[in-house]
Amino acid sequence: MKNIAVIGAGTMGNGIAHTFAQFDYKINLIDLSQTSLDKGMATITKNLDRMVAKEKISEADKNRTLRNISTYTNLEEGVKAANLVVEAATENLDLKLKIFGDLDKFCSDDAILASNTSSISITQIASVTSRPDKVIGMHFMNPVPIMKLVEIIKGYSTSEETFKTVETLSKNLKKVPVEVNDYPGFVANRILMPMINEAVETLYNGVAGVKEIDTVMMLGMAHPMGPLALADFIGLDVCLSILNVMYDGFKNPKYAPCPLLVNMVMAGKLGAKSGEGFYDYSENRKAEDVSKMFSK
Repeated sequence: MKNIAVIGAGTMGNGIAHTFAQFDYKINLIDLSQTSLDKGMATITKNLDRMVAKEKISEADKNRTLRNISTYTNLEEGVKAANLVVEAATENLDLKLKIFGDLDKFCSDDAILASNTSSISITQIASVTSRPDKVIGMHFMNPVPIMKLVEIIKGYSTSEETFKTVETLSKNLKKVPVEVNDYPGFVANRILMPMINEAVETLYNGVAGVKEIDTVMMLGMAHPMGPLALADFIGLDVCLSILNVMYDGFKNPKYAPCPLLVNMVMAGKLGAKSGEGFYDYSENRKAEDVSKMFSK
């Protein structure tokens, strides 16, 4: 398990690649867009520079980490030698099914295929492959190099051997793996997203303002970030997608997205990444920094 392919060079993908590379795994970072790959590598370099400045790693550690990462725009070339593939593409079922169908054809027979999906069924993803026993969920938290948790999701046919291999691999990355069964939203988002949705409902119904809602949760419940700032950090489109997956999966109205969230996504107000969500990021793009302003 030394050759790892990571599909998707966005926020999660480059974070996963960074983390594996830092622990001396050989990484192929794959994205159809060379621009996305360049941006992803720039993000990894910037984050490593920040760690050097804080004296958490040395300049030599940074350079070794970067040397461990190769980039590819061709999926077949990037995954053919991989022992493990971690898919971190957009949270879209059709896209993931297409990717896993291709991976099943391009990867060696003994390769493990993992998805970083935050809500989509691993069993459904595995159904398009000829190796459902080797398909598993490996849900990292954002920002990946810092957050310790990895939800490891077993599909209906995931073998114990596959689970144990991925569990050990997670521990080698100094992460804390938690075994989770395959139900919509898993654990993290099944609890988190209804809370965020309820915070949006509270705003929608005029109970309190954005800063007030976040302040109550930070100072009253000891949350490091308010739920509306957290939603901005995650991306409101991602929050909406996860809620829709849970609503479709359970048919329970408690998971129905708040109309305000739906409207904001339709209007392109996606949070920090678009420059505006519940907060204005025209001067400060970091949702966590905006949240901290109200905790002082």
